[in-house]
Amino acid sequence: MIDRLNASLNFMQQSLNLRAERQEVLSANIANADTPGYKARDFDFRAELDRAVNQGRAEGQSGLSLSMTSSRHIPAQANGSVGGIDMMYRNPTQPSLDGNTVDMDMERVNFADNAVHYQADVQFLTSRLQGLKNAMQRES
Repeated sequence: MIDRLNASLNFMQQSLNLRAERQEVLSANIANADTPGYKARDFDFRAELDRAVNQGRAEGQSGLSLSMTSSRHIPAQANGSVGGIDMMYRNPTQPSLDGNTVDMDMERVNFADNAVHYQADVQFLTSRLQGLKNAMQRES
């Protein structure tokens, strides 16, 4: 019983973490809409959620790790990866002359969609935890 509860809560935690990271990526795309040469980035949410749940990102496992032989070394991460997530460049539908690939309409839609999914995940988790709290309380 505890294992099922833990797996369910871990799934929701991973989902919320990935939604928050995706929101940051999408907001960076929107913020750089007028930056010449900026390439819009995103990641496949479903694939990353599957990977995070299966590999147990909650235990601190992330993509590539490097050996640090000195306490003064700065931890590094692999190119094309943010927080252990494999980032991809978005294919532009209408590339601009300055090399910027941000499509503001697509970014706004993705940003709003991700925000709605994040809020739904929060509400689902809140109701789940409230149900558990009610089940644990003593009846009067």
